[in-house]
Amino acid sequence: MTSVLVILAGFTLAAAAVAFALRPLVHCALCLVLAWAGVAAFYLWAGAEFLAFAQVLVYVGAISMVVLFAVLLTRRQADSDEAPGSGGAGRIAAGLAVAAVVAGVLGRAVLGANLAPSPVAARPLDVRRLGAELAGAYAPALLVAGALLTVALIGAVVIAATDAETRGEDRR
Repeated sequence: MTSVLVILAGFTLAAAAVAFALRPLVHCALCLVLAWAGVAAFYLWAGAEFLAFAQVLVYVGAISMVVLFAVLLTRRQADSDEAPGSGGAGRIAAGLAVAAVVAGVLGRAVLGANLAPSPVAARPLDVRRLGAELAGAYAPALLVAGALLTVALIGAVVIAATDAETRGEDRR
């Protein structure tokens, strides 16, 4: 059972690291989709099927499409001064630093966790109670996140349209 967790964690972290290290933004976004799918697989492994389903619908489906549309709509020509591989060592060093911090925090959390079974059984969380929780205290946060994503996509379209007009391109 632990080997499955290690494989899932390795896949998810590898996809995230590749997304961090790649140069083309579209490839980074696609690797990010793989990382989100790895998180959904972790939810399945943990027995949270509803969260895995929500992860696939929201992140792998909706958010990844928003990211891809934003990347494709705001793509600009790369400056000719910048070499294709420049900054790779800095990105790798930053990625290793982030990985070290995450590993330290997770290691401390795992070593300090009380893994003894709890004598009190948790109440089962059904979909109705989960919906009431999300529509109750977390409704404003969900609305703000939806509005932010909408504004970001509209901004990307406006920037892409403005750039096309200033360059004199056809909008066909």
